Amino acid sequence: MTRKYFGTDGVRGTVGQFPITPDFVLKLGWAAGSVLAESGQSKILIGKDTRISGYMFESALEAGISAAGVDVLLLGPMPTPAIAYLTHTFHAQAGIVISASHNPYTDNGIKFFGANGRKLPDHIESEIEARLDEPMQMANADSLGKVRRIVDARGRYIEFCKSTVLGRLSLRGMKVVVDCANGAAYHIAPDVLEELGADVIELGTEPDGVNINLNCGSTHPEALQRAVVEHGADLGIALDGDADRVLMVDDQGNLVDGDQLLYILAMDRHLRGTLQGGAVGTLMSNFGLELALKAVDIPFCRAKVGDRYVIEKLDHHSWQLGGESSGHIICLDCTTTGDGIIAALQVLAALQHRQCTLRDACAGMQKLPQTMINVRGERRDGVAERDDVKQAISAAEARLAGKGRVLLRPSGTEPLIRVMVEGEDEALVAQVCGELAETVQSAIA
Repeated sequence: MTRKYFGTDGVRGTVGQFPITPDFVLKLGWAAGSVLAESGQSKILIGKDTRISGYMFESALEAGISAAGVDVLLLGPMPTPAIAYLTHTFHAQAGIVISASHNPYTDNGIKFFGANGRKLPDHIESEIEARLDEPMQMANADSLGKVRRIVDARGRYIEFCKSTVLGRLSLRGMKVVVDCANGAAYHIAPDVLEELGADVIELGTEPDGVNINLNCGSTHPEALQRAVVEHGADLGIALDGDADRVLMVDDQGNLVDGDQLLYILAMDRHLRGTLQGGAVGTLMSNFGLELALKAVDIPFCRAKVGDRYVIEKLDHHSWQLGGESSGHIICLDCTTTGDGIIAALQVLAALQHRQCTLRDACAGMQKLPQTMINVRGERRDGVAERDDVKQAISAAEARLAGKGRVLLRPSGTEPLIRVMVEGEDEALVAQVCGELAETVQSAIA
């Protein structure tokens, strides 16, 4: 079924523009409630980040779900992974997150988790979409859903985060700067770190409804990099607005991205003999990660971009560890989805196991120079199969001589193709990427 509303991570867009409007979200709540109620279960959790529009959409979802005869549990501002966890522990049939992740406050979105704490399967999302085309029919007055607020959601999730490193991590004597992006983890991440013993310096913990992700967090880590150096901290942690991504900063202010964090976690589990299989990256993961893992015989494979696809690949191989360059880190031995706080704790535990700094732990992986050019054009379909483009790709790969890679990836949201080249020689990489982009431009113009 062709999707009308759902993307790879729920429904997302600009607030006030269809479908991110109160009337659509009201009906989306009804459609989700009516589809999921057919399973015989009776409650849905709703959480949100700190965007000002979250109040409006929370009310709309609450009304729609209640109208379908399903009870609602309100969590308030909570990280996306917290809602996944609480959906599972409350034995709800679904959890709904009101968030546009790392986007500015002018955007918002609705995404769903199933009873198992994972994203809803495609066929359920398709059923919800189909129900949206039907007239909205309210349950009988005596069967309407009830609504209550969960007052201890924050404490439950804090304890869960700490439980993933229980007995393996003490942060006493460590100074940590944490940037919560003025988002959903503003009242959680600092407390988790403090309760584990760290001296915590907070950034991005004063949300006002419009400053989420604004010059802060994982998409803008510059302030964190400065703060780590100015305060003489051991490291910094940068979350995004809904806290499912994490990047880190070493003691010298250098940014440590998702590929490097995945390498640190894979090496820690490998050295301790707890790594199940290998690690999953994405098509965009730096080639240096692949080479570093190969050097120590850790299997590595790539999924399509998106944490949903990383988890699918992990399930296929029965592995537990995966991630994206952007900082979505999946530790299925700890939780069911990407979790910025838990991933950061796992990295901190890895540093403690190895008795090394974050900077030292990254030393075994050398990121290769990468150049990416976005080529705009409407005729994107099948461009990689054109003879002239195939020849250009083969020529580019030959020039890299097995010490790099070439990737053409159509954007899922814009009329463009991303041309990416990686290799050891930065100047050669830039030249090869530019020439390949010219060929692609001619093919899709």
